[in-house]
Amino acid sequence: MAKFTVEDKLEAIHRYLNGNESFACIASSMGTVKSEVIKWVQLYQHHGTEAFTKPYTAYSVQFKLDVLNYMNEQGTSIRETAARFNISSHSSLNRWKKQVELQGVDALESKKKGRPAMKKQNKKGTHAEGSVEALQVELERLRMENAYLKKLNALVQSKEKSPSKTKRK
Repeated sequence: MAKFTVEDKLEAIHRYLNGNESFACIASSMGTVKSEVIKWVQLYQHHGTEAFTKPYTAYSVQFKLDVLNYMNEQGTSIRETAARFNISSHSSLNRWKKQVELQGVDALESKKKGRPAMKKQNKKGTHAEGSVEALQVELERLRMENAYLKKLNALVQSKEKSPSKTKRK
């Protein structure tokens, strides 16, 4: 679906409000769906031209609860409620409603996005350098390294001693 400028949306709204054209007619002439034009008209009726210049907003938990309570008490549709509160996507209301039903009010808290930061770990451990524990850890590491090298050496020697493959004629 194409992106429409504020001017395009206002033109479509005025065409509908003049009463000469239907939602479907305006939508087909603009190359969009009827529900999109309906949403524009509802936003305009509730908020005027400000409805189309609003940037992204992070909604508080209280605001989300107020919107859901309003929708339940007034019996308005999800699309109508989204238009009344100038919420850019009505699907947000569906998501909020499901979150409250399944996980409770705490699910409406905004989560931090992205990967969690890595915790810095001390590679030497928490042992003080030169302490008995630190020396034991170092001794264990060196023993494992020594055992690995012995196995590697034995593997190399066994490959050298194995008979070479005979050439086929």
